[in-house]
Amino acid sequence: MRKRTTLLTMMAVFVAIGTLGSQFLWFPTGIAKAFPVQHAVNVMAAVTLGPVPAVIIAFAIGLLRNLLGIGTLLAFPGGMIGALLAGIVFKVTNNKIMAGIGEVVGTGIIGALLSVPFAYLLMGTSVGAIAFLPGFLVSSISGAIIGILILSRVKTTSLSKYALSTKT
Repeated sequence: MRKRTTLLTMMAVFVAIGTLGSQFLWFPTGIAKAFPVQHAVNVMAAVTLGPVPAVIIAFAIGLLRNLLGIGTLLAFPGGMIGALLAGIVFKVTNNKIMAGIGEVVGTGIIGALLSVPFAYLLMGTSVGAIAFLPGFLVSSISGAIIGILILSRVKTTSLSKYALSTKT
């Protein structure tokens, strides 16, 4: 029971950081908005909690940003795929930098490509993949770098050791 409470608490903290940070650091990229804080949170959650909690956190941040009017529907394919790939890559390699690369490939490339039909069906916008790739790449690269830097500077505490032992 204590492990589950700790996991849910850490997930809530990541959601809060991602949602609040999105209000302070973002830039427009055509019809989408780039939120590097989302990608930093994706990398940090993927490394500390694992792929499944990272995807849930990315979904919750995207949902809250949309409900608050500070995000677009493109937060879902971009953020969730990046978080999943970052978590899987970290689980396989146990390397923070590789998790960051997983985030960039997941969001910057795969998420950008999946956003084309997503934008057409749900947002009524017909643009090519070239419209999303630059913004998604810049956002995910800068966010992944921030996430890796934060992870490298955070000292290992009993709470982080506990979180690493409960990864899904």
